[in-house]
Amino acid sequence: MNRTTARRTALAGALVAGGLVLAGCSGNAGHEGMAGMSDSSSPSSSDAESATTAQFNDADVAFAQGMLPHHEQAVEMAQLSTDRAADPRVTDFADRIEGAQGPEIETLTGWLEAWDADAGSGGMDHGSAGHGSMGGMMSEQDMQALSDASGAAFDRMFLELMVAHHRGATAMAETELTDGENPDALSMAEEIRDSQTAEIAEMEQLLTELGG
Repeated sequence: MNRTTARRTALAGALVAGGLVLAGCSGNAGHEGMAGMSDSSSPSSSDAESATTAQFNDADVAFAQGMLPHHEQAVEMAQLSTDRAADPRVTDFADRIEGAQGPEIETLTGWLEAWDADAGSGGMDHGSAGHGSMGGMMSEQDMQALSDASGAAFDRMFLELMVAHHRGATAMAETELTDGENPDALSMAEEIRDSQTAEIAEMEQLLTELGG
C-alpha cells in the first residue's frame, strides 16, 4: 500500500514537472515567433514613399514649381492642335507631348505636396512678356495668337513656339541636374533634357519640311 502511494506521488510529480516544461517552451516559442514576425515585417508603401521624397533641397522644389506650370502650358498648347492643325505629323507630335507630360504633372504635384511646398502660379499664368522670358513660357499674347490660328499657319506657329518652350524646359532640367538632390527629380530632369532635346531636333526638321 505504501509502495503504491509512493509510486502515484512520483508519477503525479513527473506530470506536473512535464507540464511546466511544456508551458515554458510554449511561452518562449510564442515570444520568439512574434519577435520574428516583427523583425521580418516589410515597410509600408507610405514609408517607402516618405523615404523617396524625404531627400530634397531648394533646387528640387524650384524645379518642380517651375516645371509644373511649364508642363501644364505645353499640354494646353498640344490640345489646341486637335481642331486646328493641318499636318497629321503636328497632331501626332502634340498627342505625344500630352501623353508624356500629363503623367509628369501628377508626379510633380505629388512631390510638392510631399515637400509641403506651394505649387506656384499654375498653368494659366503665362506671364506678360514675350516667350522665352520664363523658361520658354508663352505669354498671353502668344497663346491667343496660337488659339486664333488654324491650318498651315497653326502648324508652323505651334512648332516655333514649342521649340522655344522645349528649350526653356531643357535649361530648367540642366539646372536641376547641377543643383538638385532628390533622386527622382534628378531622374525626371535627365529624361526631360534628353527627350526634349531630341524633340527640338524633330520639330526643327519638320519646320524645314513645311517650308515658308
